[in-house]
Amino acid sequence: MRTARVVSAAGLAIALSLSTVAAAGTAQAVSVNYVALGDSYSSGVGAGSYTSESGSCYRSTNAYPYLWKNAHSTTSFTDVACSGAVTDDVLNNQVSALNSATTLVSITIGGNDAGFASTMQTCVLDDESACLSAVSAGQAYATNTLPGKLDQLYSTIHSKAPNAHVVVLGYPHLYQIGGSCIFGIGDTKRAAINSAADTLDGVIAKRAANAGFTFEDVRSRFTTHEICGSGTTWLNSTTWPIYESYHPKAAGQSGGYYPAFSAGV
Repeated sequence: MRTARVVSAAGLAIALSLSTVAAAGTAQAVSVNYVALGDSYSSGVGAGSYTSESGSCYRSTNAYPYLWKNAHSTTSFTDVACSGAVTDDVLNNQVSALNSATTLVSITIGGNDAGFASTMQTCVLDDESACLSAVSAGQAYATNTLPGKLDQLYSTIHSKAPNAHVVVLGYPHLYQIGGSCIFGIGDTKRAAINSAADTLDGVIAKRAANAGFTFEDVRSRFTTHEICGSGTTWLNSTTWPIYESYHPKAAGQSGGYYPAFSAGV
């Protein structure tokens, strides 16, 4: 009987030890240190509710990084995404937020490198020929120069945060072609701008895959919700303040980018 009690006590001790190890493993597994990098599509320009500390970076509490952080038990959350950022800005000003404890990273980048703002200005204010030329120049940059920029950036992200899962998000089509718009630029310009998004997303997807990162394509999620779309519009057209033009509204962040990022996580 005494032997049985000794065996039983030993079994209980082993079970308790295993339970302790399992609990420690679970606690470690749910530790999420999330850093949001990128440009205006990640900072949330166009979505309103900008944080006072972010200044001209226009980080919005309606943007997908904040929405994801609020819906999950993150151990830490750092948002350094900034309006107007190009790949060099992320390298010089944002990746310092990463470290070996970082477990999750999100990023949109590349649109400003390819001249998104100036191309939109040209297409809205100038004639069709000037618009198509600007789009073509942006596509050439995206095809020929941007891959090297992304490779350098993605390599640095991996070096700074070797234990992180990195989710790279693309850009939506801005327009539904043949949609409901009566005024504004014509469908030839709109189709050219959408084709620029296709080129950009294709380049970003390939470089992200080569880096071992997860790419999430938002184009299908924005279908019918583009400018001129048949559904509720998730993107600002020309608006005031002008810097919010051609960026996702709060509904575009919650209905498009947030579920895309969640799927990638």
